[in-house]
Amino acid sequence: MQLTNDIVKNISASLGFNLIGFSHFVQLEEEVEQLDKWLQKGYSAGMKYIERNFEKRKDVRLILPEAKSIISLGMNYYTGHQHSNAEDFGKVSRYAWGKDYHLIIWEKLDLLIQKLKEIDPTFEAKTYIDTGPVMDKAWAVRSGIGWLGKHSNVINREKGSWFFIATVITNYEFAVSHKVADLCGSCTACIDACPTNAIVQDYVVDANKCISYLTIENKGEIDKSLSGKFEKWIFGCDICQDVCPWNKKFSMETNEKEFHPKEGNKEIALATVENMSEELFKEKFAESPILRTKLKGLKRNAEFLLKKKNESSS
Repeated sequence: MQLTNDIVKNISASLGFNLIGFSHFVQLEEEVEQLDKWLQKGYSAGMKYIERNFEKRKDVRLILPEAKSIISLGMNYYTGHQHSNAEDFGKVSRYAWGKDYHLIIWEKLDLLIQKLKEIDPTFEAKTYIDTGPVMDKAWAVRSGIGWLGKHSNVINREKGSWFFIATVITNYEFAVSHKVADLCGSCTACIDACPTNAIVQDYVVDANKCISYLTIENKGEIDKSLSGKFEKWIFGCDICQDVCPWNKKFSMETNEKEFHPKEGNKEIALATVENMSEELFKEKFAESPILRTKLKGLKRNAEFLLKKKNESSS
C-alpha cells in the first residue's frame, strides 16, 4: 500500500506529535553558509562537535543515500507549571522538568517507522532528535512547522515555541508543505529580555553569553563578568521564550504526562547541590536531562549563583 501525507499525519498524531510538515530533499546551501559564518565568529563556544560532519548537515544523502523527503515533527512539552522563585533555589529550564525527551521521542519514532513499514515495507528512514549532524530547525522551517524566531527557536503560530523537533529522513516522495511567513515583525521582546545580551542580532545567539549553554554544555568556569545576570537559572534558561508574545498567547498544556515536573526538578535547592554525592545525583536525576551537565557542572552553577548572593548580602 502506498503511503500518503495523511497516513503519516494520522499515525504521528496518534503517537503524540502535535506538528508535522514535509519538505523535499535539497542540499542546505544557504543554511550551511549561515552556520559556517556563525562558527567563524566563535559563537559556538565550546561546542566543537558542530564543526564535525559538516557535509552531512548540508547533504542528508550522506546519511540516507535514497533520501527524497524529510518529515519534521514537533511535540509540545509545555505543562502550565511555573517556577516558584523561592529563595536559595536555582531554576531549571522547562524542557528538563520531566523525563528526558530523547527517551520519550526515540520510542515514539521507532513506533512510527515500524507502523509505516508495516503499510509499505519499502519505506526506509533515518531519525534524529538534535543528536546527530542534521539541521533540525532548518528542516522544520522548510517543512512549514513554523518560522525561525529572533531567539533562534522555531515558532508555530498556533503552538508557540514550546516543542521538541524530530527529523525523519525518508526514501519516500511526499507532497511538500508550504513554508510559513516570519511573523516576528518588529518585535524584539526576546532580545531585550536576555540578561546577558546573548542574542547579538536578529536570529543570532552567541553561546559564549547564553545562560543555557553556560549552565549545561559548558565544561569550563563561568565568566565572572556575568555574575548577577543569571536570574537564578541553574540549568538552562527560558527567558527568551517566556517573554515571546506567541508563547504568552498560544501555549497549551501537553498531553504527554512524562513531560510534567518530577519532584525537585523544577527548582533545585542550591545548598543541596553543594553537598550532593555522585550517587545521589544519579539517583535523583535518573532519566532526566539534568544528568547532561554532570554533578561537577551542577555544583559549578550552584556555586556561581551562591557566590553572587553572598556578595550581595555581605
